[in-house]
This record gives sequence, C-alpha cells and structure tokens, in this order.
Amino acid sequence: MRAFYNWAIAISDRTKMHGRTREAEELWKQICGLALCTSWFDLYLLAFVDNNLWPTREKIHISIVGSERVRRWSFLAASPHSEYSYIGSMDKSWITKPRNSIEYERGVKRFIDFAFENSLAEATICPCLKCDFRKKVTKGEMYDHLICTQFPKEYTLWFYHGETEVGDPSSNVSNSDASNAFDDFNQDSIHDMLGDAFGTDMHWANEVSLESDEDIDGVERVMPDVADASEFEELASHAELPLYEGCTRYSRLSFLVKMYHIKCICGMTNKAMSMIFELLHDAFEHAKIPSSFYEAKKTILKLGMNYEKIHACPNNCMLYWGEDKEKEMCKVCNRSRWKLDTKGGEIQESNDGNIRKKVPAKVLRYFPLKPHLQRLFLSSKTAEAMRWHDVAPKEDGVMTHPRDSEAWKMFDLKNTSFVEDPRNIRLALATDGINPYRSMNANSSTWPVILIPYNTPPWICMKRTSFILSMIIPGKKMPGNNIDVYLQPWIKELKELWNEGVDAYDSFEKKAFKLHAALMWTISDFPGLGILSGWNTYTGLACPSYNFDSVPFQLPHSRKSCFIGYRRFLNQRHRFRLNRVRFNGEQEFRNPPKRLSGLDILEQVKDINVTFGRKEEAKVRGKRRRGERAAEEKNVCDNVIYTLLNDSTKSKDHLNTRKDLKALGCKQDLWPDENGNYAPAIFTLTNKGKKAFLSTLKNISVPDGKLCEKRLIIKDLDKLQDQIVLTLCHMEMLFPPSFFTVMIHLVVHLVEEVKLGGPVHYRWMYPIERYLG
Repeated sequence: MRAFYNWAIAISDRTKMHGRTREAEELWKQICGLALCTSWFDLYLLAFVDNNLWPTREKIHISIVGSERVRRWSFLAASPHSEYSYIGSMDKSWITKPRNSIEYERGVKRFIDFAFENSLAEATICPCLKCDFRKKVTKGEMYDHLICTQFPKEYTLWFYHGETEVGDPSSNVSNSDASNAFDDFNQDSIHDMLGDAFGTDMHWANEVSLESDEDIDGVERVMPDVADASEFEELASHAELPLYEGCTRYSRLSFLVKMYHIKCICGMTNKAMSMIFELLHDAFEHAKIPSSFYEAKKTILKLGMNYEKIHACPNNCMLYWGEDKEKEMCKVCNRSRWKLDTKGGEIQESNDGNIRKKVPAKVLRYFPLKPHLQRLFLSSKTAEAMRWHDVAPKEDGVMTHPRDSEAWKMFDLKNTSFVEDPRNIRLALATDGINPYRSMNANSSTWPVILIPYNTPPWICMKRTSFILSMIIPGKKMPGNNIDVYLQPWIKELKELWNEGVDAYDSFEKKAFKLHAALMWTISDFPGLGILSGWNTYTGLACPSYNFDSVPFQLPHSRKSCFIGYRRFLNQRHRFRLNRVRFNGEQEFRNPPKRLSGLDILEQVKDINVTFGRKEEAKVRGKRRRGERAAEEKNVCDNVIYTLLNDSTKSKDHLNTRKDLKALGCKQDLWPDENGNYAPAIFTLTNKGKKAFLSTLKNISVPDGKLCEKRLIIKDLDKLQDQIVLTLCHMEMLFPPSFFTVMIHLVVHLVEEVKLGGPVHYRWMYPIERYLG
C-alpha cells in the first residue's frame, strides 16, 4: 500500500518535470482504472492531490461497483494553481446534522454542485421536504429550500441526481447495473411497506414459507396471523410480479400504490380513476393493469386502508350500530333509515350484478383505532420514535414538548401503571367543519375527526403524516352537541384500550406487548370547543376557564355580551383596582378565578341528563334555530384593525357603544350629545394616520410571538402573564366595552393553557386546517 503511494508520487513528479501533460492524463486514467479493483482508492487519490496531478479542464466520473450497491466517486479537475474540489467517498454524514451547522451548509453546497454537474438543464429535481422530488428548481432555489427545510435523511443514494450513472468508459458498470440499483430500491420500499402492514420481514418471507417454523439468525420470526396469511401471500406475489414482461421499474403492486397516491394527492374522483384504468387496460393489453378502479381497490384495501360504514339517522339522533344495527326506523324521531323519494318511497340503486339495494340516508365512515395503533409499532423506526417522550433527555425549567406540561406530569402521577410502559400512546383529538364541495355547494358541513399521537419527537409529532383519521361525519349541518352520537364507536374502543389494552408487536425490540392508550385533550377552534365539550360559547358565560366565576355583562344599547374586568388579575395593591373613571365605573376587589380540577368538572356534569338526538322540529319561517347559527369568530387582529381604521361596519366604536359608556357612567368625555354626535376617541386615526398605519402594517415583519416559540422558559411565563394582564388593562382604559369580545378575553388565559398543555404549536388549529384543506 505504502509502496504504491510512493510510486504514484514519483511518477507524477517525473511527468510534471518533463512537462508531458498528455502523458500525465493517460497515466491518471490508468491508475483510476486500477483503483476500481482495490479498496485503497482514497490513498492513491491523495498521492495525486498532494502533487497537483490533475487532468486540465477535464471531469472524470468513476463508478465503482461495491458488494451491495453502486457508489459514486466524483472529482472536479482543476489546474495545478487553482483550488480543487474532492468529493471522494461522498461523505453524507452532514445529512443528519442540524440545519444551522457549518457541516450541513457545506454538505448542501457539495450536493448541489454534484447534482447540477450531472444535469444538462438549468433546473433539476429538488429533494427538499416541500418539493418532495416532484419539482425542478434552479441552483439558488435548491440552496434556499435545503437550508430552510431538512434534507431527507433517507435519501442516501442520490440516484435521482446521477449517482448511479456511468461516467468513465473504462468503468465496468453497465446501464443495467445502474437501473437495477434503482429497481432494488423501489422493490425494497414495497417490501418494507408490506412488512409494516403485516408485521413481518419480506426478505424472510421470500426465503422461508409461511408454514415453516424456522428461525433466521437466531431471531424469532414474526409472521402475519393465519387469517391474514392468504392476503399477505397474494400481496407478496403482486410485489414480485412485474407490471409487464421485462419491466424492472414497477411491480403490479407498486404501480397500484403509485396510482392510488396520485389519486389522493390530486383529489381525483373514483369515476375519473375508473376511466383512467379502463383506458390503460385497453391501451396496454400486455400489462397487468386492473380493468377498473374497483378491482384496483380490492388489492389496495388488503394493505389495511379500509373503514367501516355505519348508518346514522339524518337528524343525528342515533347510529344503527351495536344493538340497534338491524333497526329500520330511528327510535328518537321515527324517521326512516333509508333515503326517500318525493312520494315517500325508498330509493334503491343497482350494482354491477343488477341487485337493487336501499340507499342509507346518512353514513358515518369510521376507521377502527386499534389496528392503526398496532401498525405504529410494526415499523422498527416508528416503534423507536414512540419511546422518544420517555428516553430523550429533558432540560429543567424548559418546555419543548407536551411531556413537559403540568397536565402530562399530573397524569403520570395518577396513572402509574399506564406510565410503566413508555409505548402506551397519549392522544389528542381534533375536529373542524369543512365543506368538501367548496363553493359548489354551500349547504354542506362535514366533520372529520383526527387523532394525534404525542409520543413522538417534535420534528414528527405535528406533521400530517402523523395524523390518524378516525372518522368522517357527513351532513348538511354541523352535528352540534349530537357529535357524541358519532363518537360512540371511538369512545368504546378507547375504553377498551384504556382498560384491557390490545396485543401489539414491537418491531424495535422484537417482542409482543400489551398496548394501552389515553386521550389527553381536544383541539378545536372556539365554536368547536362548544360542540365537543357541550359548554355554551355564545353567552356571557362563554369562557370555560372562568366557568361560573364571572358575572355576565350585557351592554344595554349594543345588545352584546362583553368581557371586561381584567383588573382582577392584578396585584391587590395595584392602583388600577381603585380607578373608577377610566374603567367600568366601579372599583375591583375580586381575586383571579379559581382553576377547576377534573373532579370539580365531573361534579358539575354528573347529574346532567343527556339524550342523544332530537325530534324533528317543524320549520318556522323567520326563526333561526341554534344549530344553524353561524359561528361569528372575531379574533384580536380584526377588532384592533377595524376599530383603529374606524370601519363603518366592523368597528367596535359606534353610537351605541358611546351610549353604553353613558349608561355605565364612565369615560364622560366620550359620551354622545343629544343629537347623537360624539368626539373622536384617542385611538381614532386621521386619513393621513390610516395611510401611515397600513403602509407600516404591509411592510412590517414580526415573529410569531413569545408563546409560539418551540422552546419556552418556564420562569419567563409568569412575567409574560403579568405583561398580558397589564396590556389588557391599558386597552380597557382606551377602547369601549364592546371591543372586548370573548376572543379578546381568551388572551388572558393563554399562559395558563401553555403551562397546562405545553408549547402552543402542539395544540393550535393551523396544522389541522392545512391537513383538511
């Protein structure tokens, strides 16, 4: 080895000494060719690097075939007096480094140089998580994307960017070898998917039959249940079957999975997919393509992506489920289970076999929870991530995850048996109403119910790939308080998971265990909170944190509930507590509201008689029922901006507001006169001020805010609470009472919610709304 190094140095010195550049280039190629069959190539290369023996203005790519995969060596040629770049063994350890590290930035630059050297166009495929290998970008755009979002850690063989291409003619790597490397990667992905779906190793399944009890390498083999064995064998055969004779890129199963993925991403209808499959089947008779989307779904559903259809009363009274499964009429409102035509007859539809079936009036799509939670542990990577909340180091006095919250810690103290196994899953439930028809049909309100496992680390927890779709509640109207009717199957499963648990297999530890689950809290917007909890969010007692420790205050002229009185959160000696004139005309001596425990809430609701559903009411013209009331959600930004701009329709400062001030006997300088005229308030902007304000608002760039940070210092939260209370008190001195809607009021409880549940971004609605589209 050392002799070859010295020989390379001597030969390079002699060739440079005699100025024989051409001979040096030929010698370079010969040594590169010799290096293909040895493992000491880095050492040979260093001999030429030390002596600046580089082929002038020439780029040489050498593909070396290893025992398992194709590796890429790339060298950028340069003159002896200029900088040279050595990518050498393609060190990719930077992929796992933090994005703000120097190693990561240098690695990104090397990757971009490598990718664009192998691309003939000005743009190439971007691997960032946002583009996801679907979009071509320029060199500068790719740099921005990879700095802002993490480079995909699984992408270590850069075949999309030329790593398996053949460069040097002397290389013994053929085009078929490079193609096979991609095909092996593609097939391995399908095999891994089947392994995750059925809890088995596809490589073992190919080597040992399902009936065999043989163990591989001393490790106990885990195979699917007997009931699933036939489906597993059928899917395994589809994974090995090429799409057509000679096809190495797609198997029949991988093609169907790709088509189904396109359907989901693009929102294509079943009819459109059926037409595409019919066209492909007709155009490519030699390919093993299903003749219809119905046939394709038969294969896809065997992967476990199925759901239960549960019929429901159109008035949200009951589910035809459990003991009521065979009923034909609703036991509450006596309405038929089936759709009726204008004459009262039951509507029927025929399938391909011309067998006519009744059409249910309403159908709940329910995705069973237990199988989904079991599958989380069938992948060794996911199974390892489900332990993160317990094994990852914690930093005292800092909140980075819901595990650092007071609610999580209190749950651990009260449920020690649940905490013993860190694999037990803690869930959050989120829901919101959407219109699946968008603007095409305004009379529709579908409510998906989503579950979020909190066991995983922060960079996985709130991604859409971690969300579990639990059910889809259809309807033209929101379910309101009757959402409990639809949650019955899920609650039944959750109780079983809490009490008995379910058998699961841990692919990380290679052993079976009993899996339990618990619901930590719910996530929704404020109207959705009223639907999930049953708390009335439309009255003067709308604040669930205040509960009954507040006095409803209805403005006599504006005829709206207002939420003032933030001086009760101040120190008892604070001077604002005694000020009558600048506030509501009264002094404030109350203490902050008491935080209620779970037992306190249970004591309040234990005697409530709940009857699911409602009898169908006769429609009264001009009467708007509560279930149809629009959710008038006003946030802080709306109130502030429209009031400052003195908007004629949305401002909180108007004649009735000034009359309210007179009725309260406070802020006498803002009272209207007998003719309804009143002086402008101190916050009212002139036309010049409005232009300056809007110009500043357009160009300003601000962070999300202290509470939205991913890393919160617990000792700073109390200081922040004091600042919030003092700010609200100053706003109460400036703005009229009608400004303080319930959405303004909820700001005072934000710090308390953070202490209870952890950082805000684990519980806000933004990722849920993006997921629902």
